[in-house]
Amino acid sequence: MADQTRRLSPSVLQADTDALAALKKIPNYQPANASYTLDKVQAASDNMDAKDADETQKQAALDAARDDATTAEWQFHNAILGVKEQVRAQFGADSNELQALGLTKKSERAKPSTPATPPPTPVTK
Repeated sequence: MADQTRRLSPSVLQADTDALAALKKIPNYQPANASYTLDKVQAASDNMDAKDADETQKQAALDAARDDATTAEWQFHNAILGVKEQVRAQFGADSNELQALGLTKKSERAKPSTPATPPPTPVTK
């Protein structure tokens, strides 16, 4: 049996929709199994269309909510960056207050080191 938890491809769904359209043109269709009457198949198609529309609307709402959350995250991040600059301006680059915000004091930064230059290689002739 097929894995009925995965989505069907658009080509399969289009083929099914085409088959339903063809079924509507078959006169005297009387299936032995009442589960497959034209009315029940049409109801299944209508239900699928409604669920697809609902999914599309909910996906759009999710996308909008994600955009709103991203905007809020950036607003908060930019506010904290501004706070850090204000603390640096008010208390100085070597203050404990700056360190409390997670920044490194100026006096505790690693001093730049000059790269060791290798000795010149002797030229041999």
